[in-house]
Amino acid sequence: MSEAKKLQKDAMHVLKETSRTFYIPITLLKPTLKKTVGSAYLCMRAIDEIEDHEELDTETKQRLLRSTKVLLQSEFDKDAYRELLQPYEKLLPEVTLRLGDWIDVCPEGIVEKVKESTAIMAGGMADWAERHWNVKTKEDLDDYTYYVAGLVGVMLSDIWEWYDGTKTDRDLAVGYGRGLQAVNILRNQDEDSERGVNFVPDGWTRADMFSYTENNLAQADEYMKDIHTRNIQLFCQIPLALAKRTVKALKDGREKISRNEVETIVEDIQNN
Repeated sequence: MSEAKKLQKDAMHVLKETSRTFYIPITLLKPTLKKTVGSAYLCMRAIDEIEDHEELDTETKQRLLRSTKVLLQSEFDKDAYRELLQPYEKLLPEVTLRLGDWIDVCPEGIVEKVKESTAIMAGGMADWAERHWNVKTKEDLDDYTYYVAGLVGVMLSDIWEWYDGTKTDRDLAVGYGRGLQAVNILRNQDEDSERGVNFVPDGWTRADMFSYTENNLAQADEYMKDIHTRNIQLFCQIPLALAKRTVKALKDGREKISRNEVETIVEDIQNN
């Protein structure tokens, strides 16, 4: 097996281990898109695991994220990255340690855009670590959700345009990402407050948070209207449908949707 094929196989294996929401839709993409979206997702997931890590202190997170941002803004130096992470390599997951490999998997024509979005994300995450993820206002929430998820939407829009000229609204793309992240915030609210983190603006009720989530998911619906490539439509519809169903489940007092529901949703979308 060639080195490139082996790397791509590794990428799909790590993807399966790290993502519940995106693994299924990525596997349904055609080969070029599968490779591109898979590697792009793993790049962002690599830095997300630094931001989320339970055993790293906030100063270390800031330093690692800001240093990674600098590396992403030039020809990515794998050795320098390895050296940066070396003291923490026993703590960090494979997806993070192998960021350089995911960049290598990404096709040449789009890799710089992927690195650019990932670098912006790393910088934003470092700033939020510095602020101890303390969301006070709706503007704070918009800013936080832009960096951790809205940028995923922007990056995907860049990929669609590179792939077949599909043009989408970048603001709606941000809304798409924000909507998915807001569902996670709703799901993890109790867990987050236990570890002293709060993503809900001061004075907001649970109902306000549901309203924020649904407004952004409505932007995701608008975003979809510009997409006419069946393969890309499928990819975008699945996480969106799962997010909407999760909102309904949370309103009904359930913590999440069942595996069975997930399979049914995916099947329905594929058969439409």
